[in-house]
Amino acid sequence: MKKILIAGCTFLTVTFVQAQQKQGKVTYERVMQMQIHISGDNEALQNMLPKTRTDNFELVFGNNQSLWKQAEKEMEDDGGGLNNSGLQIKMIGTGTDDVLYDNFDTRKKTEQREMFDKKFIIDDSISQLKWKMTGETKMILNHNCMKATTTQVTKRMQMNMNNGVAERKEVEDTSAVIAWFASDIPVSAGPAEYQGQLPGLILEMDISNGRQTYKATSISEKADLALIKEPTGKKHYTREEFRTEVSKMMDEMQKNNGGSGTRFRFSN
Repeated sequence: MKKILIAGCTFLTVTFVQAQQKQGKVTYERVMQMQIHISGDNEALQNMLPKTRTDNFELVFGNNQSLWKQAEKEMEDDGGGLNNSGLQIKMIGTGTDDVLYDNFDTRKKTEQREMFDKKFIIDDSISQLKWKMTGETKMILNHNCMKATTTQVTKRMQMNMNNGVAERKEVEDTSAVIAWFASDIPVSAGPAEYQGQLPGLILEMDISNGRQTYKATSISEKADLALIKEPTGKKHYTREEFRTEVSKMMDEMQKNNGGSGTRFRFSN
């Protein structure tokens, strides 16, 4: 009788694991706090600048791989936006054709990035952050999610234009990161570069106390797995080679800039 009960329990356990979601499609809303500074006596213009930017993205995952891209309805946007004053804001470092492919088996990631109308294919590896489980849980889109926290150090390029004098430097940002991942979807995927991090699909994130947030707005078990493919191109770049090329482009942009006094931020 004991052998029969053990066998029965084993069968139930295996059946439960097989029923867990291993592929799907998630739509996320990203909200970014805009940090654009106009130097000089331009308080009126500074007040007209947008305080936040909202975009939608899609994550397709399956076969231990994932593909992250901007949502279709955003593709018609040219990367800028008009506020009520008619002032157009351009986002340096983003492109509507940007995609991020990750392979969780090989820990390899490949990015397609568009910078100043030029496309780059960047080969890199998935870096693992050190996460701490807090024990807190909450429901997101009918999925039980667990809370994890970490600290992330990233590099970004900051460029200042003051009265025609350009200054650019690379600075480091230390960010507190909070993630909520679905314990019943054992796929190590999530928003943007946060792939291959946790033992479940990340549905919400908060970076630097709201400076940037991601929130899943819908999730489906159906996914077109044919979309999950590595970007290709004639020339591939390492991360450092990409940064060098972008630095050259920004040098050229500074030469052509008439000294607007605008501060730009570019994360690379």
